[in-house]
Amino acid sequence: MRIDLNADVGESFGAWTLGDDAGVLDVVTSANVACGFHAGDPLTLRTTCRDAARRGVVVGAQVGYRDLAGFGRRFLDVAPDDLAADVLYQLGALEAMARVAGTRVAYVKPHGALYNAVVHHEAQAAAVVAAVVAYDAALPVLGLPGSVLLEAAADAGLPVVREAFADRAYTRDGRLVPRSEPGSVLHDPDAVADRVLRIVRDHVVRSVDGHDVEVEAASVCIHGDTPGAVAMARRVRAALESAGVQIRAFAR
Repeated sequence: MRIDLNADVGESFGAWTLGDDAGVLDVVTSANVACGFHAGDPLTLRTTCRDAARRGVVVGAQVGYRDLAGFGRRFLDVAPDDLAADVLYQLGALEAMARVAGTRVAYVKPHGALYNAVVHHEAQAAAVVAAVVAYDAALPVLGLPGSVLLEAAADAGLPVVREAFADRAYTRDGRLVPRSEPGSVLHDPDAVADRVLRIVRDHVVRSVDGHDVEVEAASVCIHGDTPGAVAMARRVRAALESAGVQIRAFAR
């Protein structure tokens, strides 16, 4: 058994600090680094890439809507050409920071509302895929199993990586419960660790209404901006290692 652990990092901005990036990077194998549109100022991006490289953590570009005020969690009806250009712009910005840190952008993952939109929004999914293909036709795309994004990416010849979420509630159809609903984010480290073990060993996750939902995932996300994220990440990793699961990045 083998799994990648990823987390959202690099989301501080100016005097505003979000999460314990250093603590999270000590645990995960892949880092979804903000690219400045939904969060992250240039120094934060550069520092995060440097800290990831020093720990041997793979850097991925977490691209989002141009929505600093809403932290990228509001759907924006962006024209496909604009969205493709926005994604390219973010990839280029993070690549510069990664390069000077001695590493590179090794995969792409949409953030927040864009992540949820491209589960079903064909035009926006196609725009994200077009940007990735134009940038690097061998760059993996990380996303939700069964999403339009991963279907479009596979059709375009991009490597696709299916993802599950350690600390987010699921609906019966395998989608994420909106953050606006109670219970959408899980906080009990032991319960989350047990949940991840089921995902890795049994390929299922329990939905909010008590059904087992099939989930095939090569990577599990632990959100770095939730309270107690570092303790939760450590608990998850310890549980996986105790069960004999190899924890390794999916990208190189």
